Amino acid sequence: MNGGSGGLRLGVLSVFDPWNSPLCVCPFKYSLNPYTGCSIGCRYCYATAYIGVKPSTPKRRLVGRLERDLGRIPPGALVNIGTSSDPYPPEEEKLGLTRRALEVLAPRGYRLLITTKGTLYAWRDLDILSRANAAITPSITGLGGNSLLRAVEPGAPGQDERIAAAAAAVRSGVPVGVRVDPVIPYVNDDPHELKELVGRLAEAGVRFIVTSTYKARPDNLSRMRRALGAEGERLYRLYRERGVYMHGYIYLPEEVRRRLLKPVIEEAARLGLEYATCREGFTGREWFNAESCDGSHLIPIRISPRRAAAMEKWLEGGRP
Repeated sequence: MNGGSGGLRLGVLSVFDPWNSPLCVCPFKYSLNPYTGCSIGCRYCYATAYIGVKPSTPKRRLVGRLERDLGRIPPGALVNIGTSSDPYPPEEEKLGLTRRALEVLAPRGYRLLITTKGTLYAWRDLDILSRANAAITPSITGLGGNSLLRAVEPGAPGQDERIAAAAAAVRSGVPVGVRVDPVIPYVNDDPHELKELVGRLAEAGVRFIVTSTYKARPDNLSRMRRALGAEGERLYRLYRERGVYMHGYIYLPEEVRRRLLKPVIEEAARLGLEYATCREGFTGREWFNAESCDGSHLIPIRISPRRAAAMEKWLEGGRP
């Protein structure tokens, strides 16, 4: 990752920093998580090592604190929404916290990258996103019939729903890149299914795919073991016996990770999509041909940065 905080004091925004991992090649950006905790409850979630396992809880005074933070960061800065807590959990439909954050950020011309397993963005927020400097990178990890994925992503919409949401965003003019992430041994690593998934994403209009293997931590590896039954035992043994501790995570050996990701990358290349890997150390052209690993290069510049704007007039097509 490039950049640094420079001692900047912020409230709800933070400088994106994946624990100083040298394998992260993300551009400098700010993180915004409207919620703490996550009701989607992915068993492989890394953030629980720091915040524990708890449902999505709205951050207090989000809008006021966000507006104050925006006075401390550069106009037009890149803001990644949903780096450690999904911005579209079930609670969002009622609470609308992410929607309110978009209403603050979009008219001011910030570059917005949304990472989510949710689908509400496609049915509620495209009126904002289709006019904003915004791209979406949903996480879609397999095909709809995979019961093991349902076991480890218990609160997430189904895979087919996520593909449909991505297609709806594309139709509205919002660029979409997909995170096929994580690829988990014994769970969603079937090469034929991965290639079929990439094909379906291409048909939906997805332009970019980033993929990554499951990188274990002790707490989430134990949850995966419990959630997956016999396959969980196999997964646990694989990471315990062959895993290598790197930069705070248990990685599989490089040759195993290359084998797991190869079907995704090869099919993306065959179909003419942009592709990248995330925190794998695979940066050669055969693994990484996109301008960014996070999809931020997809963001169109539709409006110039500005300090204030009226959302209602902006949505009506006026110039605040």
